[in-house]
Amino acid sequence: MRLIHGRKVTKGKARGEALVTSEPICYLGGIDVKTGMVTEVGHELEGKSIAGKILVFPTGKGSTGGSYLIYEATMNGKGPVAMVNLEVEQVTAIGCIMAEIPLVDRPEVDVCKEIKTGMMLEVDGDAGTVTILD
Repeated sequence: MRLIHGRKVTKGKARGEALVTSEPICYLGGIDVKTGMVTEVGHELEGKSIAGKILVFPTGKGSTGGSYLIYEATMNGKGPVAMVNLEVEQVTAIGCIMAEIPLVDRPEVDVCKEIKTGMMLEVDGDAGTVTILD
C-alpha cells in the first residue's frame, strides 16, 4: 500500500481500478458519453472504457462543453468513479463538481508514471490523497 498526497479539488471517496494515460483527455468528441468509450482517434486509450474506473491523466483539454459531458457520462452510468490529474483545468474541475466525482490533483509524484492501468486505487477527495492498494 502506498499513500500519495495531492490537492483536494472535489470531495468524496471512491475505490476502483485505475485507467491511466500520459495524454490529456477531451470529453467533447473524445469520449462517447453513452458508452464510456474513448473515441479520440490516435489517443492511447482509444477503444477503452472509462466507466467505473479511476481515470488518471495529466489534464483535460478542449471545449467548456466538456464539463457537461462529464456530468452526462456519469448520469448515464458510464463515467469514472474518480479522477486524478497532474494539474486540473477548469473544464474537468467543473464537470467533477457537477457530477460529484472525487478529484485530486497536484500529486507529490507523477501519477501518470507511478500508477499503472489495472492497479486498485482509493481516491479521497476530502483528504486530497490517492492510495495505491496493490
